[in-house]
Amino acid sequence: MARALPTPRWIAWTVASALVLVAALYAFHRLEQFLIRDVRFTLNEPTPGSESLEIAGSTHASAKAIQAVFAEDFGRSVYLIPISDRRDSLRNVDWIKDASVARFWPNRIVVGVSERKPVAFVTLESGRPALIDEEGVILPPAQDHFTLPVLLGVNASDPVPTRRERVQRLLSLMKDLGTAARSISEVDVSDPDNLKISEPMDGHSITLLMGDRNFAQRHQNFVGYFAEIRKKDPNASVLDMRLEDRITVVKEREDQKKVVK
Repeated sequence: MARALPTPRWIAWTVASALVLVAALYAFHRLEQFLIRDVRFTLNEPTPGSESLEIAGSTHASAKAIQAVFAEDFGRSVYLIPISDRRDSLRNVDWIKDASVARFWPNRIVVGVSERKPVAFVTLESGRPALIDEEGVILPPAQDHFTLPVLLGVNASDPVPTRRERVQRLLSLMKDLGTAARSISEVDVSDPDNLKISEPMDGHSITLLMGDRNFAQRHQNFVGYFAEIRKKDPNASVLDMRLEDRITVVKEREDQKKVVK
């Protein structure tokens, strides 16, 4: 059976604990004030040769846009920077998919950037070209030379889930085509049951109606019979590949078709 502490000893223990707690709180307060006020912990604005704000992994994301995320932090202690909030804000910068923010004492911030990877070109309502990634996020043009197909059937005004779903149709088709996908110049994913691809052949742009499956086999059929098709119909430009045992030339009207295989 536990023995109750005598009242004087209990009072002394309580007072001692309270004093220790007050001392710890006071020490923490003094330390916090030191970290906030001492100029050695101040985050300075970036200047040439300065390492106050270091950015790693950024190729296409604007350094100025990244620095702007920390605009209100320059001139004050790095201790006050809300790391989680700044990371969330960085994710809204063009090209940035994810980011890390680390505080290095006494006065440095290091930003690690993971950028989005474009998978196709899209045309905006204004007629300007843009890029799109696998998640359906529209990206501004970059200085790099990307060898990517043009994706039709996706608009910047579409909700992101809709754009993502349609991009996934493109990626599924390209994966199935394998190395043959390198020659594809345009993919129309407007109709999920009938994807359309365009590619240059002998100086002509040929459009293939590919349906929603067996893309690799249907493309192989096209390549294997293209020379014969050109002999029978030199003006053939749209081919329906959806039936496994034949290739049909589609004329200007959908109801005007000619079987060439």
